[in-house]
Amino acid sequence: MNKSPLEQFKDDISQRVSEYPQNQPLQSASKAFFDQIGVGKADYVYNFTWLGVPIIQIPQDLQALQEIIWEVKPDLIIEAGIAWGGTLVHSASMLAILEVCGEIEQGHVLGIDIDIRPHNKKMLAEHPLAKKITMLEGSSIDENIIAQVHQFAKNYKRIMVCLDSNHTHEHVLAELEAYAPLVSQGSYCMVGDTVIEDAPEGMVSQRPWGKGNNPKTAVWEYLKHLQQGQSLGVDGELLQFEIDHQIENKIVLTGSPDGFLRRY
Repeated sequence: MNKSPLEQFKDDISQRVSEYPQNQPLQSASKAFFDQIGVGKADYVYNFTWLGVPIIQIPQDLQALQEIIWEVKPDLIIEAGIAWGGTLVHSASMLAILEVCGEIEQGHVLGIDIDIRPHNKKMLAEHPLAKKITMLEGSSIDENIIAQVHQFAKNYKRIMVCLDSNHTHEHVLAELEAYAPLVSQGSYCMVGDTVIEDAPEGMVSQRPWGKGNNPKTAVWEYLKHLQQGQSLGVDGELLQFEIDHQIENKIVLTGSPDGFLRRY
């Protein structure tokens, strides 16, 4: 059977992307660029907004999230870490598009942060997408917050999780243990700033995290935990995740290498 133009387009993407990891000029250019954009140098990630709200993300990662959300079609996105709130608005806008297109009935974003600053609360409360966003203030690994999130999630059918708060190994591992079981089969748990493990010396100075103690090391340990036992998701099905390397290889520049976890 002949492939449709779209199927052929996707096949072409897969073929190109499969060659990127061995493309040394491309990888060197990516590393050189990343080494220059960090905090204390270009402060690149502080340059962008999403629908008027500051969003502290590498734009390529937002493109990846857009593709994931359209593919997965979640009706609930849980985000640990709010900052200015741009990622909440990004997720809410994608869910609104899914609704308009008839792909989901009603979508919502649930954000968690230990300190939601008053000016950020006000900005988000006044945003046109405010009705699609709920925020919980408290530590994402506090037992009470975890219980509230699990209770909230019971009202939704297809769930995606994004972790981007405290970046220490211990904290992220606890978040994975708490929230990864909520991820629906075929959906994703996206773990942010795993690139800390690969970052140049000094990029994450004066922080409680660094090489050997960061989201990527937490991901590695969590996946080992899953391989050692028969963990179940809240749906009662076996909990298994794999790193979706094609996504990070495709966008070339990412803050989340090994951080796009797909439940299968």
